[in-house]
Amino acid sequence: MGPLTREGYRPRVVDGRLDTLLHTFGAVEVVGPKWCGKTWTALSHASSVDRLDDEATLEVARTDPALVLEGTEPHLIDEWQEVPSIWDAARRHVDDNANRRGQLILTGSSRPKDRQRIRHSGTGRIAQLRMWPMSLAESGESIGTVSLSGLFDGEFVPGRRKTEVTEVARWCCRGGWPSSLDLADEFALGTSAEYMRNILEISVPAAGKSPEIARALMKALALNVAQAPTYATLARDMAYGDEDRTPSAETVKNYLEELKDLYLITDLEGWAPPLRSKSRVRTKPKRYFIDPSLAVAMIGASPATLLRDTQTLGDLFETLCIRDLNVYMSAIPGASNRVMYYRDEKGLEVDVILELTDGRWGAFEIKLSDLKVDDIAADKLHAFKRKVCGNPMAQIREPEFLAFLVGRGEFAYRRDDGILVIPAATLGA
Repeated sequence: MGPLTREGYRPRVVDGRLDTLLHTFGAVEVVGPKWCGKTWTALSHASSVDRLDDEATLEVARTDPALVLEGTEPHLIDEWQEVPSIWDAARRHVDDNANRRGQLILTGSSRPKDRQRIRHSGTGRIAQLRMWPMSLAESGESIGTVSLSGLFDGEFVPGRRKTEVTEVARWCCRGGWPSSLDLADEFALGTSAEYMRNILEISVPAAGKSPEIARALMKALALNVAQAPTYATLARDMAYGDEDRTPSAETVKNYLEELKDLYLITDLEGWAPPLRSKSRVRTKPKRYFIDPSLAVAMIGASPATLLRDTQTLGDLFETLCIRDLNVYMSAIPGASNRVMYYRDEKGLEVDVILELTDGRWGAFEIKLSDLKVDDIAADKLHAFKRKVCGNPMAQIREPEFLAFLVGRGEFAYRRDDGILVIPAATLGA
């Protein structure tokens, strides 16, 4: 950890990856939603900092972006998107210093609005690293004995950590926000609601968007959590105001893009081998909030109400798993590592496909409880493997693993048929 590391900083999965990128590139951009811990993580690797949430520093940057690029390396520019011209200045700065490794760290909680002022991509000079809210392993809820990267290497270590559905409901409502780690539930459960209020009252208007429409869209997404809704479906669920106004598909699309720009939602694209398969691009994306607590805030749920609605709780747990798998995947080297899902023309679906840059892949089915893991569920995974790998002409490699990722459970173990059963509270990077 560096000289600017904050007292009480809890190490994150991306720390190792950030260190690697700083030894490989002249600059690294760390992006992710507000409050997910980007600044503290960046500070733990930086030796000096300029923060653009300081009004005086912001004015200096607007006058001459190069002035906020100077400092002991690695030098951090926090919330750089407030002055988009910093991007090109950073690229020139790296070039002017012979592309020396580890010069700059840039953090951003949204994509810059004035993108026309960015003339160069930064390819080869500026790497990007995405952060998410804390995973269960980072917050201490998971013992992390089962390593995701280890599964890709053929390594599986059984583990034991008893989890009840009540605990899963609590995780979904609290979310993975670093600021609420040490808070009692009565206080922590309000964090996501305050987060959404901040987004609607500050971030959305700053982007020139209507808070009313944004709120309607986020509620519609919460109602369709872990689904692949069309623009028309979202528009119907967004009907807002006294006049029951329904937005156009173009409006839905524009506001979805804005939520992506704020790193609030993520799309799970469809996967289908071989690499050039048309079904890969024809499958509608499934949409998830980057943390289950955001969906909870939009529908006004609590642990008690979710325990009476296990269907919704199951969808929220799936959102939590997508968050955690993205976190753990971020620690695995590879610029093209992807988190996707599978659905074929006959309706056979697998919740998560993880594919690495080198072509290795694995599959997860997500279940709220290990009681749902039976031979019928296992047969579905075997049928999927037979369909994908059964044609020798297609030359599709075998998966590194097939697994169930469960909420309620106690043991991480391998079934007799080779499929793994992994409680989320035993999984780590």
